[in-house]
Amino acid sequence: MSAPRLVLLVGLAAWTCVAQEQKALSLSLGKAVEIATAPDGATRVRLAAEQIKAADARRARALGLLRPTVDGSYTFRSFTNNLQAMGISFPSIPGFQIPTLVGPIETSDYRVSATQSLFDLPSIKRYQSSKAQVSAARADNEAQVNQTKGTVAKAYLNALRADAAWNTAQANVALAERLVKQAQSQKTAGTGTGIDITRTEVSLANERQRLIVAQEDRETARLNLLRAMGVNLDVALDLTDPMTYVPAEVPEPAKAVTAARELRPELKAQAERERSAKLSYDAMKYEQLPRVSAFGDYGVLGRATEMLLPTRSAGLSMKLPIFGVNRKDPERAESASLLRQEGIKTHDTAQQVELEIRVAVTALKSAESQVAVAMEALTQSEKELAQAERRYEAGVAIGVEVTDAQARVARSRENNVAAVFKQKSARIDLGVAVGNIDLMLQ
Repeated sequence: MSAPRLVLLVGLAAWTCVAQEQKALSLSLGKAVEIATAPDGATRVRLAAEQIKAADARRARALGLLRPTVDGSYTFRSFTNNLQAMGISFPSIPGFQIPTLVGPIETSDYRVSATQSLFDLPSIKRYQSSKAQVSAARADNEAQVNQTKGTVAKAYLNALRADAAWNTAQANVALAERLVKQAQSQKTAGTGTGIDITRTEVSLANERQRLIVAQEDRETARLNLLRAMGVNLDVALDLTDPMTYVPAEVPEPAKAVTAARELRPELKAQAERERSAKLSYDAMKYEQLPRVSAFGDYGVLGRATEMLLPTRSAGLSMKLPIFGVNRKDPERAESASLLRQEGIKTHDTAQQVELEIRVAVTALKSAESQVAVAMEALTQSEKELAQAERRYEAGVAIGVEVTDAQARVARSRENNVAAVFKQKSARIDLGVAVGNIDLMLQ
């Protein structure tokens, strides 16, 4: 045995062992969605969760401006003072000189200080705005989960479609092989011709080509499903849900739009963003109002540690902008523009949701009709093939009738798979558009 052949056989044996050790993951549609929407699942879900944490951190920072602050301090001071430098002078006394330099004096100060905002309307509005941003982030997270469920569901359906197309291609190859044998038998019996065999062999070659394409499409669809789920791409899959047609109820667009206004998280998120922009604008508008805070401190003060005496202070502070108020005008103008932009986005989001619903309803209605037509066409084409085979075997028809009928059966099978996939995909799109994707996954 040659060395290259030995290497090839060893490599093939190793690959076979690995393939046998790798157990396929039994995966239903529900399980695929569950894996994708887990905390460590799809990328979009994880990013949305991090956005909630960031928004909550901004809320805590805004709340910190309204909470009391307490500080502890220790100050050691060594100083001297020149009385003359301070403008203090004493009259001359004969025989006695009053010193002008005082010190050095060393003091220690242990102190606790506290401040509390009593009235700060801009900071209150900014805190309320940050809370609205947290609500918007949570709604965005729901939207991302909703979109991820739809993406994974469609990827799963596409993998099912690819499996069905692959099985259909195998069935078409088997049918073509049977017709080749039939043509050969007819020629041997003297009722067929060589051209009949050639036609069936050409059909067989075409079906084998389609089988190769279907195999590639199947592998690609499974990789896309794994990527949508956020798992390793080397996982083998065993899809457990069947690619069967289940009739769907087509809702009225107006009722679906009404339901979406309550269910779609994108609408909730945009409403919260607009509310946040309104509160931010209010904060800028109230910048010229006075701010009131309370302050106080308590501690002990004395020379080093020899004598420490208690001291305290307490009071109220009010700050009222007098000059420089107009410097905030550009910021207020920017805040007003951002508020108007959010209003425009709110209107646009509502229109986009309505568009998605109407398109999904139209697609589902069309898909239901396509499935009905495709199933009828498949039934009729199979009848035509059976009749053509009987006529050919009886010697009252030529082989081209059989190959033509075979081609129509193959295309009808493919059209049926495509129609069922489109119907299921349209149901998923409608569920995402309305916001009740979980009902469509049942």
